[in-house]
Amino acid sequence: MLRLLTSLLAALMLAGACAFAPSVPAITEGEVIYLWPDGPPGGVPQSLTEHIVHRDNPFGLPDRAAHDVTAPSLTIFRPAVPDGSAILIIPGGGYRWVVMDKEGFEGARHFASRGATVYVLRYRLPHQGWAAGPAAPLQDAQRAMRLIRSRAAEDGIDPDRVVVMGFSAGGHLAGLLATRFYEAVYAPLDRADSLSARPDGAALIYPVVTFTQPHAHAGSRTNMLGPEPSEAASASWSLETLVHPSMPPVLLMHAADDAAVPVENSLILHAALRVAGVPVALHIFETGGHGFGLRGLEGTPLAAWPDLVRDWGRGKGLLD
Repeated sequence: MLRLLTSLLAALMLAGACAFAPSVPAITEGEVIYLWPDGPPGGVPQSLTEHIVHRDNPFGLPDRAAHDVTAPSLTIFRPAVPDGSAILIIPGGGYRWVVMDKEGFEGARHFASRGATVYVLRYRLPHQGWAAGPAAPLQDAQRAMRLIRSRAAEDGIDPDRVVVMGFSAGGHLAGLLATRFYEAVYAPLDRADSLSARPDGAALIYPVVTFTQPHAHAGSRTNMLGPEPSEAASASWSLETLVHPSMPPVLLMHAADDAAVPVENSLILHAALRVAGVPVALHIFETGGHGFGLRGLEGTPLAAWPDLVRDWGRGKGLLD
């Protein structure tokens, strides 16, 4: 109740606060909220110009990726009949770009059609000269979670039922949010930043977890830490080293034949979470590869993954 009252007050205080509307390429449907009223912390590096790349795929579906993100934002997908739950989706892209359709909007439409209010995060990339360096995406994720809670009354959500769902490198960022939610990685801007950035649950789908050998995803590690990071830096940004008992419950999902992000990433994190006493569920598909999203799953075991997420969330009181 106290968190709900705080959220109501924050929503009133924030009216018009996020009016920042930069000139960036449209890649959305519905309402967009920009995270930073006056632009990202530290300003935008001069070399960056945000743009959208349209990618080919065998399904004939939109497959857009946001490159050189300069205006981090949330896109809201509203259900016809809200059930009070909320999901923050963080798409992947190896920290090189943000895969907006396949791992963002498509999942958002699916879960919104089942009652959740869904927010898709378009976040900055860590290797592009931001003042915060590798913490820039975490700044965006923390701010996104707080803004979602600040909008609880406006959006008809329960601020105690906000799940983060991340895919691939977005799974790494979702894991950072679930582990480092308490860290002050940016200076507070407004009343939204008085709210908790801790998600109530974390669903990590074929996540990048470790930056240590031999199971690191080389592209994500390079884009996060540079071409030759030290062993200490690699370990410090690996999720398995960051777990602690105050984390929210976690769901891990992976395909055993993932050739891009080895399944050992989820296995390593599962083991660390168990040692820390964090509630964790793990589902491994025999086949499925990497980046399966929701496309082309009909008639395969992978088609069950959205329902597995909902069953897990229902069991935790987070999703209906």
